[in-house]
Amino acid sequence: MSYRAGANSKVHVGLIGCGGMGAANLAGAATHPDTVVTGICDVWKPRRDALLEKYKKTARSYHDFREMLAQKDLDGVIIATPPHWHALIAVYAAEAGKDFYLQKPMTIHLAEALVVKRAAEKHGRITQIGTQIHAGANYRRVVEWVRSGALGAIGVVRTFLAGNQGAEGIGNAPFGDPPKDLDWDFWVGPARMGKCHPKIIESAGPNCSFMEFSGGYTPGMAPHIIDLPHWALELGFPLLTSCSGGRYVVRDAGDAYDTQQVLWQYPKLVMTWMLSLVNGYSFDFQREGMARGLGVYFHGVNGTLYANYGEHRIVPEGDRMKGFAKPKESIPPSPGHEQEWIDSIKSRKQPSCHVGYHYKIDAAIGLANLSYQLGRSIRFDPATEKIVGDDEAARLAKPQYRDPWKFPEQYL
Repeated sequence: MSYRAGANSKVHVGLIGCGGMGAANLAGAATHPDTVVTGICDVWKPRRDALLEKYKKTARSYHDFREMLAQKDLDGVIIATPPHWHALIAVYAAEAGKDFYLQKPMTIHLAEALVVKRAAEKHGRITQIGTQIHAGANYRRVVEWVRSGALGAIGVVRTFLAGNQGAEGIGNAPFGDPPKDLDWDFWVGPARMGKCHPKIIESAGPNCSFMEFSGGYTPGMAPHIIDLPHWALELGFPLLTSCSGGRYVVRDAGDAYDTQQVLWQYPKLVMTWMLSLVNGYSFDFQREGMARGLGVYFHGVNGTLYANYGEHRIVPEGDRMKGFAKPKESIPPSPGHEQEWIDSIKSRKQPSCHVGYHYKIDAAIGLANLSYQLGRSIRFDPATEKIVGDDEAARLAKPQYRDPWKFPEQYL
């Protein structure tokens, strides 16, 4: 392992991708008393330089993430690039012996989820996926309720994200040349080359409007939301995934769907995902207006629990929950999502959202987008971790990287 264990050892951390989330994740890690920031990497020089100013006493500047990963005194990296880079940089980090904190979505494609998990496992890396809501108290209380048995058998889970961009979406600014101080070829990396757009490079939110670099808003937001039922019910891989939707209302510079419906079949229940970017009403937690809404419904034989990031409520089925008391708090509080990762680098025990936990969530999302692309249901065998009976789907589950970047076949 790369970490130099010892009573007075500091964890040396670097950041790859200096946008808003990356800067926030680095700040979260840097507050740990045993952390030293030693590297700042981005292919857009002004962003890199602005963040480097904050850590200039200890950190070096890098244009190429491979040069930073080659540093022997680096223990871990936060990967907060656009999603199309996540899988490849995570594999490079694992092979370089670096622990990593990887922003969500973990990957865009099913095969990428599998190679990241297997690379991290092979090289013994401590990992954390950036689903920071997992660290909150509300999710813990929901998990305790679900696992208490008070709701009874749960046959259906519904998850959703509702927002209202309006038909104008992210707008129709023209495509054109990238900023002169942005290395566009390196930014595009393994994705297909195309023209730059100001919203592609602005931040993670509007980037979700461009399928090539994000996979749409389902990979962008579902990792936070379907994480809760995966955690509470210990869901594995879906056996059957069906997805439909389209780009029906939004007319902007992007190409992502504005409506998507997913049905995942698990051995003992079904889970649904509803995405709408064109209507902000979001069931019981919606306040009046056009604000974003999201949530999870656990439908049990005794009652329904519905939750969002910060609150949860229970609706009994008649008197079937009579006699059930609120479960005792049994899941300890988190010190913070990034701090969990730093603590785990030191202890060598995986944190709560490590790759081995999260890759099943990521695979479910990858299967959903693949079903959307093909217009048919996809069967998956959890035992072999392979698509069943659909050669075309199995082929398209693995992205084709642009030269000179190579998909890490060795982990498949």
